[in-house]
Amino acid sequence: MTGLDRTLTPKTRPMSGKRTALVASLDIGTSKIACMIARLKPVPPSDALRGRTHAVELIGYSQIQSRGVKAGAVVDLAECEQVVRQAVALAERMAKVRVESVLLSVSGGRLQGQLIEAAANIRGNTVTPADIGRVTSTGMHHATGSGRTVLHALPVGYALDGVKGIRDPRGMVARQFGVDMNVVTADAMVARNLMLVVERCHLNVEAMAASPYVAGLSVLTDDEADLGAAVVEMGAGTTTIAIYSGGRFVHASGFAVGGQHVTMDLARGLSACIADAERIKTLYGTVLTGGSDARELMSVPAAGDNDRDVPQIVSRATIANIIKHRVEEIFEMIRDRLKDSPFAAEPKARIVLSGGASQLTGIPELASQILGRPVRIGRPLGFGRLPHEAKTASFAAPTGLLVYPQYAHLEHVEPRHTRQLRTGTDGYFGKVGRWLREGF
Repeated sequence: MTGLDRTLTPKTRPMSGKRTALVASLDIGTSKIACMIARLKPVPPSDALRGRTHAVELIGYSQIQSRGVKAGAVVDLAECEQVVRQAVALAERMAKVRVESVLLSVSGGRLQGQLIEAAANIRGNTVTPADIGRVTSTGMHHATGSGRTVLHALPVGYALDGVKGIRDPRGMVARQFGVDMNVVTADAMVARNLMLVVERCHLNVEAMAASPYVAGLSVLTDDEADLGAAVVEMGAGTTTIAIYSGGRFVHASGFAVGGQHVTMDLARGLSACIADAERIKTLYGTVLTGGSDARELMSVPAAGDNDRDVPQIVSRATIANIIKHRVEEIFEMIRDRLKDSPFAAEPKARIVLSGGASQLTGIPELASQILGRPVRIGRPLGFGRLPHEAKTASFAAPTGLLVYPQYAHLEHVEPRHTRQLRTGTDGYFGKVGRWLREGF
């Protein structure tokens, strides 16, 4: 066992259904960093979004261009720290509060979910919480390989003496108890360096969560989660997937190809600089091609510093074809991963796209054609006071983080003495942050 084995990321405590709380989310992406601060207020049970116990009222947010991040992983600590400080400060200024800790999303580090079955004989006559914790812990550690860290350990079903489908086994009589659980892991170094960036900003990491999981908490309706759905979070540097079935998060996967690869293809194909390619993608990006596109021409500045370089004239069809080829590749990779997941066994399940790269024109139609399922674009549901720009698919993950504490009770949490993920600073920066706030 190495020091990286079987480590756990920080976990937030389950929320009290009767208390108001302030929470802050931080989404450190490849192209943007988003920070959101919200007040969570208790609400009566509702038929819509049944799992939510609190209303989410946004009081501050920011969105700035990311630096020092590639494929969801920190590649330049100082640059990333600088933009995270700026994003948090802007959100704090709007909310008129000081943030001490944040909920942090993880999209890099080769997210992977495993469905684990674990069973053990019961020591007494009835199933106790201690039995559940013991068997769940065994299954979770079995799924955690070298250099990986656990983001989520979610029981999805229980069994008594081989009979499955038990919802709550506590107090029931059996000789053998079993649990099926979804264990989601990521590369420990990726998670560790994301934590380190936050700690260097004198903030604590309250919890870390997989981006596609929290995106699902933001954009899925109850019926979609119950009948089965795949949430595909299409970021700039990564594409990540969360599978929901029977109202539960049952699988995760991802790969390091995203919207930024479309931008790079445009830059190469049009001989343009990256900034111009990104602007062209944002303004004219589409995967649909029509007869008039071949005749509709536009001017693209030449790459380089020479003002004498003549801009080239390209057709809209040329731009659409470059974009379409890369997006088709991304959806073919998604299709392969869905085939190897529990989603394949859900014939009625649909696909919900989120993330900034999902906003290209024609994406749902192309996705449905390649994946053979109904597809829609997911947008945050049930949030109060969201500004117009935050009501889009690109804010699914940071808004989902604000919902996440309401679902924390579903996860297995190890005892406090269990090894926790460390950044190598022994929490020094977090302690300094708390001291500063107490001192002022």
